[in-house]
Amino acid sequence: MLTTTTLRARWTTFTGSFVALSLGVALLTVMGLALAATLDAPTRAPERFAAAPLVVRGADTLRVQTPNGPETQQLAHPRPVPPEVVDRLRTLGRVVEDRTFTVRTRTGVPADLLAHPWSTAAFAPYRLSEGRPPRAPGEAVVTGDRADLGDRVATTHGTVRIVGRLHPLGFENAMFFTDARAAELAPHSAQLVVEANESAVREAVRGADGVTVLTGDARRLADTDPDRDEEALVALNALFGTAGGVTGFVSVFVVASTFAFTVAQRQREFGLLRTAGATPGQLRRMVLAEALTVGVLASATGCALGAYGGPRLVEWTVESGVAPRWFVLGDHVWPYHLAFWTGLLVSLCGVATASWRAGRTAPVEALREAAPNTLPVPRTRLLIGAALLLGAVLTLAVSLLTDPGDLLHRKTYTSRPLLLITATALLAPVLVRPLLRLLTRPLAQLPGVIMLLARENATANVRRTAAIAAPVLVTVALTGSLLGATAILAEARATERRHATTADLVVTAPPGAAFDAQLAARLRTLPGVAEVSATAPTAVYVLEEGVALIKSEARVADPAPLAATTDLPVTSGRVTDLDDDSIIVNDEWERHTVGEKVTVWLGDGTKRSLRIAATLATGTGDNGAYVTPANAPEAQPDRLDVNLAPQANAPATTATLRKAIADTGARITTNPHPTKASHPPTPTPRIGLLLVLGIALAYTGISLANTMAMATSDRARDLAALRLAGATRRQVLGAVGAEALLVVSVGAILGLLVAALNLLGMWSALRVLSVRTSLALPWPALATTTAACAALAVASALLPAALSLRRRTNDGSPP
Repeated sequence: MLTTTTLRARWTTFTGSFVALSLGVALLTVMGLALAATLDAPTRAPERFAAAPLVVRGADTLRVQTPNGPETQQLAHPRPVPPEVVDRLRTLGRVVEDRTFTVRTRTGVPADLLAHPWSTAAFAPYRLSEGRPPRAPGEAVVTGDRADLGDRVATTHGTVRIVGRLHPLGFENAMFFTDARAAELAPHSAQLVVEANESAVREAVRGADGVTVLTGDARRLADTDPDRDEEALVALNALFGTAGGVTGFVSVFVVASTFAFTVAQRQREFGLLRTAGATPGQLRRMVLAEALTVGVLASATGCALGAYGGPRLVEWTVESGVAPRWFVLGDHVWPYHLAFWTGLLVSLCGVATASWRAGRTAPVEALREAAPNTLPVPRTRLLIGAALLLGAVLTLAVSLLTDPGDLLHRKTYTSRPLLLITATALLAPVLVRPLLRLLTRPLAQLPGVIMLLARENATANVRRTAAIAAPVLVTVALTGSLLGATAILAEARATERRHATTADLVVTAPPGAAFDAQLAARLRTLPGVAEVSATAPTAVYVLEEGVALIKSEARVADPAPLAATTDLPVTSGRVTDLDDDSIIVNDEWERHTVGEKVTVWLGDGTKRSLRIAATLATGTGDNGAYVTPANAPEAQPDRLDVNLAPQANAPATTATLRKAIADTGARITTNPHPTKASHPPTPTPRIGLLLVLGIALAYTGISLANTMAMATSDRARDLAALRLAGATRRQVLGAVGAEALLVVSVGAILGLLVAALNLLGMWSALRVLSVRTSLALPWPALATTTAACAALAVASALLPAALSLRRRTNDGSPP
C-alpha cells in the first residue's frame, strides 16, 4: 500500500526512472536482436555450377598436423588440379576448365564485372536473351542490359565488342570471353567441371594431394567467394558486438545512476517516514518494491520498443551498405529475455546500495528546510572507484611493456574507456567540489549573485551534481576516445606508409584487379623512368609454439627495386639480402632473429625453410612479410613504385606513364602523399563507429535531459525560497541555467580526462612500436557534443523551473 501511494505521489520522479530504464532495455533488445541475426548465415544453393554434374577443385586448404590435432588455413593461392590428374579425367568425359577474373570497365558498362570462359555459361545455366556467343578474342557477352549489341566497351583488358546478352541470374554481373581469350587473361585454373560418372572421377583423383570432388550442395564451394555470407556475418557480428557492448554499458550505467539518484533525492521523505515510525527494514523493502514495480513495467515497455526498433536498425544497415541485402532479423526470443531480466536486475541493483542508505536515514532529516545531501560518500564506493582506476592504469602499463600492439585493436580502444568512465563516475562526488571551485574562480568577480547561487547550489549536493554530470561524462569520454582513437590510428598508418615510400610515383591497381606481370618491365623502358618496383599480395603461414598455424599477410617483390623505392622500418638486417631462400619478417613473429631459419608454408601451401634476411618493426600492424617472386609465382602485382631519373622532366614523364597505363584503370599518386593502400579502405568501420556513437550519444542525451528535469522538478521549495528572499524571477532562472552549465562543464572536464588518458595510452603504444604521430583530441566533435549537452541541460532545467515558479507554493507564497 505504501509503495502504491509513493508511486502516485512522486510520479514525476518515477517517470524519469521509467524513461531511462525503458530506453535502456530497448537498446539492449535492438542490439540483441541484431546480434542474434548474425549467428547463422543463410544456406545458399550452388549458383555458377547449379547445372554442372560435378566440380573438381585443386588444393585450396593448408592442413598441418600439430600435437593438438590438425590446423587449417585457406590458401592465398589455391593450387590447380595436377596435369596428370586432368589427363586421367579427360579420358572419362568432357572437361571444362573454369577461369574467373575481374574486368574493370572504363566507359559504357557502369560496373566491375566477373569474367569467365564462355563454355562455363551453361553450368549456371545462363540463357542468351539476344545475340550470339563470342567467337573472336575481341568479342564478349554480358549479363542483363549493361550494354547493347554492337557496343564497344573499353576494359582493363582492351576494348571488346558486345555480341550477346544473357538473362541475369542475380548473383553476379558477368562478362564472358572465348575460352582461348580467358586462358590468356587468367592462365591459372584452380577448378574444372567434368561430365563423367562420379565414382570414376573420384577414383581418378584418388591420391592427388588436396584435390576434392564437389557434388550436390557442395558445388557452392566452387562459386566465386563462397564464404562471403559468413565473412559478412563475422563483420556484422563484430560491429553489433561492439555496439551492443558500448550501448549496453551506457544503458546500465545511466539506469543504475538514475535509480540511485531517485533514492538519494528523497532524503527528507525518508526522514518523515522514520518520524512516523517506519523501521529501516520497511524503508528498504519499500524502495526495492518501487524499483521492482517500475523495473517490470519499464522493461516490458523497452522490449516492445526494441521489437519496433530492431527491424529499423537492420534496414538502415542494409541501405547504408554495412550489411548485405539478404540480412534480416530472425525469430530469436532470447534477446527479449536478456534485455528484460537485465533491465530488472539493473534497476534493483541501482537501488540496492541506496536503499541501505535510506534505511539509515535519521528522523531529524525531516526537520531540514533545505535538503542538501549531508550523508558522506560511502567508503566502499571510493575504494571500488580507486581500484578500477588503478586497475586501468596498471593494465595499460602492462600492455605497453608486453604487448603494445594490443592497445591498437578496436576491441581494446572501445572497451578501455568504459573502465575509466566507471572509475571516474564512482569518484565523481569527491572531484565535484574542486572542479567547481576551479571553474567558478575566474567568475567570482562578476557582479550579481547568479554565479554565487549557481556554485553554492551545485556544491550543496554533490551527489545530485555527480548524477547529472554522469551522462555528460559518458558522452564526452566516448566521443573523445572513439573518434580520437580512429584519428590517431589513421594518421599513424598514413605517416608509416609515407615514410616507408621513397618512390616519386605510386601506381595502384583498381580494387580486385592486378597488373600484367610484364607491365613493370615495359615501364622501365620509358624515357625518364629510373626504376620500377612491382609488388604483389600473398601470404605465408607459420606454426607458432608448435600448435598455432598463423597466417601472415606478405608482399612479393624483387629486393633491389624494393630497396630503391622504399625505406622500410628495418630493425635488423638489410632488405637487399632478400633472395629466393630467405624472407623478411616483422617483430611479431615468434622467430625474428636475422640469419635464423624459419619453417613456413607459402601461399600455395608449399613448405619451405627460409633464412630471415631482415626484420621490420611491427608498427601499426601493416608491416608484413616479404618474399621474392620465386616463392609466390601465382601472385599478380597490384602496386608499382616508380623512381624518376635525376634529370627527368617530371610532368612529362608522369603524362607518359598515365598514357602507358590508361587501359589498366590504375591510379597514380605522387610523393609525398602516397598514403592510400592498394585498395581503398571500406567505409564499414567508420559507419560502424558512427552507429556505436550515434546510439550511445542519443541515449545519453535523453538521459541527461531526463535527469536534469527530475532534479529541477524536485527543487520547487528551494526556488520558492529564493523568490521569498527577494530574488527576481529572472535571477532565479539565471541561477538555474548557470548551475546547469556548471554541471555540464564538470562532466565535460571529467570526460576529457578519460579520453585524454585513453588516447595517451594509444599514443605511447605507437611510440613503443616506433611510429611517430601527434596526440590530439577531436576538438570539433568534442565542442559540438559539449554544446549539445549544454543546450539540453539548460533547456531541461529552465522548463520545469519556469513552470514551478508559475505555481503557488504549498504554504501560499506568491510565485
